[in-house]
Amino acid sequence: MSIHIWKTEKENVSFSRCFVITFLFLSMDVELNVTLVTFGGFAELHKYRYLYFVVIFTLYILILCCNSTIVCLIWTHKNLHEPMYIFIAALLINSVLYSMTIYPKLLSDVLSEKQIISYPLCLFQGFLYYTSAGSEFLLLAAMAYDRYVSICKPLQYPVIMNRITIYVCLIVAWLIPAFEIAVSFVLYSNVKLCSFTLTGIFCNNSIYKLQCVPSVAISIYGVVMLINIALLPMLFILFTYIRILRISYHCCRETRRKAVKTCLPHLLVLINFSCFIFFDIIIVRLETDLSKLFALTLTFQSILFHPLLNPIIYGLKMNEISKHLKILLCLVK
Repeated sequence: MSIHIWKTEKENVSFSRCFVITFLFLSMDVELNVTLVTFGGFAELHKYRYLYFVVIFTLYILILCCNSTIVCLIWTHKNLHEPMYIFIAALLINSVLYSMTIYPKLLSDVLSEKQIISYPLCLFQGFLYYTSAGSEFLLLAAMAYDRYVSICKPLQYPVIMNRITIYVCLIVAWLIPAFEIAVSFVLYSNVKLCSFTLTGIFCNNSIYKLQCVPSVAISIYGVVMLINIALLPMLFILFTYIRILRISYHCCRETRRKAVKTCLPHLLVLINFSCFIFFDIIIVRLETDLSKLFALTLTFQSILFHPLLNPIIYGLKMNEISKHLKILLCLVK
C-alpha cells in the first residue's frame, strides 16, 4: 500500500514552496507494522532533506541546551535551592523529556523514504508524550501552591514548604500521570485495529482513530484521566492565583508587585500549554475539519515553541536566574 501526501504537476518547485511541502511531508501518514510508503512526485524533496534535517536538529539541540543550562544553574547555585526554583528545574527537565520523546523519531523520518513505526513502539511514544504533558500540569499546580504559601502565608512558608513537601509534590507530579496513562495504553493494546494509518508526525491522540469500533471504556477512562491530570490542576491553579491577587490587593504596593511578577511567568506557561492540550485532546479526538496547514502549525507550536518558551520565560522573568545567566554569558565571552 502506498500513500501520496502531496501531488504536484510541476517538476520544478521553488525553495519556499518546497519548504512548505517538506513540513507537510513531516505531517504525512505514519504506517504501523508492515505497510510501506512511497513518494510519487517527491523527487524534489530529497534534494533539501539534509538541510531540513540540520534545521530541525539545530532546534532540538537549542531546546536541550536552553533547558539544561537553567537546570544546571539552579543545581550549582545554593541561593537557587528554594522550592520555587526546584519546581522550575523539574518543569524544564520535563520539557527535555518531552522533546526527547518526539525529536529523535522525527529526525529519523526526515531522512527516511518511508515513515513506519510498530504499534507497540507507537503506544510507548504516546505513553511518554502524555506522561510528560500530564506532569506539566501537576508541576504548575505545585508551583502555584508554592507561590500561594509564599505570598499569603509568609511566616508559615518554611514549615509548609519543607523538603518532604517538595519531594512528595515531585513524585506525585510524575507518578500519577504515568500510572493513569499506563492503564489507558494497556486498554489500547487490547483493541482490534482496522486502520493502520496514523495521520501526524508522532503518535498522539490520533491512535483513537485506528480502532475498528470506538471503545466506550477507553473514551470514558480518557475523560476521567483528562479531568484528573489536566482540568483539576488547571482549576486549582486559577483558584490559587485568584486568591493570591485578592489577598495582595489589600496589601502594600510592593507585595502586589511581587505577586504579579512571580505569578505572571507561570500563567503564561499555563495558558500556552492549555491551548495546545485543547487542540490535541478536543480537536483531534472530535475529528474537526481543519486545514492541514493550521493543524500542522499547532502541532509544531507544541513540539517547538512550548519547550523553548519555558526556559525563555523563566530565564528572563525570574531575577535570580536572569542574574546568573548574565554572569554565565559574560564568562563565555
